[in-house]
Amino acid sequence: MKSLGDEMRVVSRARQISAPPARAALADAATPRLFWSGDGEETVIGSGAAVTLTAGGEDRFGDVRAAADRLFAEGDVHAGTEAARPRLFGGFTFHDEHDTDEKPWGAFPSAQFVLPRRQVTYTDDAAWLTVNGVGPDATAELVSDELDATAAKLGNLPTPETMRASNVVERERTTTKEAWRASVTDATDRIAAGELRKIVLAVALRARLDGPLAAHEVTARLADTYPDCYRFLFEPTGDAELTPAFIGATPERLATLRGRTLATGALAGTTGRGDTPAEDEWLADELRRDEKNVHEHDIVVDAIRDQLSPFAASISTGERDVRRLATVQHLETPITATLSDDEHVLTLVEALHPTPAVGGLPPDRALATIRDTESFDRGWYAAPVGWFDAAGHGSFAVAIRSAVTAGDTATLFAGVGIVEDSDPDAEWDEVQLKYRPMLDELE
Repeated sequence: MKSLGDEMRVVSRARQISAPPARAALADAATPRLFWSGDGEETVIGSGAAVTLTAGGEDRFGDVRAAADRLFAEGDVHAGTEAARPRLFGGFTFHDEHDTDEKPWGAFPSAQFVLPRRQVTYTDDAAWLTVNGVGPDATAELVSDELDATAAKLGNLPTPETMRASNVVERERTTTKEAWRASVTDATDRIAAGELRKIVLAVALRARLDGPLAAHEVTARLADTYPDCYRFLFEPTGDAELTPAFIGATPERLATLRGRTLATGALAGTTGRGDTPAEDEWLADELRRDEKNVHEHDIVVDAIRDQLSPFAASISTGERDVRRLATVQHLETPITATLSDDEHVLTLVEALHPTPAVGGLPPDRALATIRDTESFDRGWYAAPVGWFDAAGHGSFAVAIRSAVTAGDTATLFAGVGIVEDSDPDAEWDEVQLKYRPMLDELE
């Protein structure tokens, strides 16, 4: 495994293969292991690392981009199709500063991106295998030989048996309801005093299971339940005992860049799902009319437009509508920007993170308040996760509806936007709704 300072040269070969079941390819993958899939995107499963890029601190976005530029500056790449091109997959921490000694995030650097040694890509009508080699010892012959051997192996993978669901035997909240009420009241007082316009406060729930968690199996179930969300799995190390993993199914896109067209959106304002279609629609109508939720949503839309304005020749805002998921409904507004110049997706990710949907306004004051208020490290929660390629194009989501796992323990996260008229008890109830996507798949 190579890091930022090593000599790097990419050799990549790809070929179409008989599609192994995605569940089988994921179960067979070696760590660092990854899974990425989004609505309208290819599904990618990564196994092992040809190279790993890491960075830390407030310059981590730029440092990762610079390292990737060096990585892709010289290479021998034959993909056969755009979908099978080499890509770097990974994510960032929510805050600039990150203590890797603090559980449960010890295995996750402030920024980490992996070029998989083996990459299986599923398009609408085909599957492709890509093998990447990096460094002076990587030759076209060796990579081609590995490609042939791996293709033969994948063609014979059996579909793994579905593992039984885990049982949650113990739950521990990091924040009591009383402490939550105090935090929300303090936040609304600061908003009323003009110190803040909005802040997103999060809580964590630690769940202990009756056995080791199979993160790849939870990921597969999330893909079945949330097909229109961004589903992800990042296992950064090969710790045989704990196998730390970050998994989730997030509805929130941060940035998708192709050429000079950037797609993003605002997702803020939440209600539950009804037991009947009629109740479901009634709740959606109530959400559309609710002044608190609409105000919170409009703040996010305006802020994203402001964050993009230095880069955009034009910005288009779509119609606000209700996004329905398995357990909740959200207000959603699509936003598209045409950029003035060519930009790297990481430049735009840095400009957009954190959106007010997971941070607040003004950003610096909100982030400082979050640091002072929350009793846990957000790690990669609510931060950008995704991928980018040699051209600087890529796709990133906001890592909400997620959990970090190790051994028989999973730590779940959920947050809500606080504005001046927020009610602490109502916001507490919303947090419980947002735990459900991960809890349902763990149990």
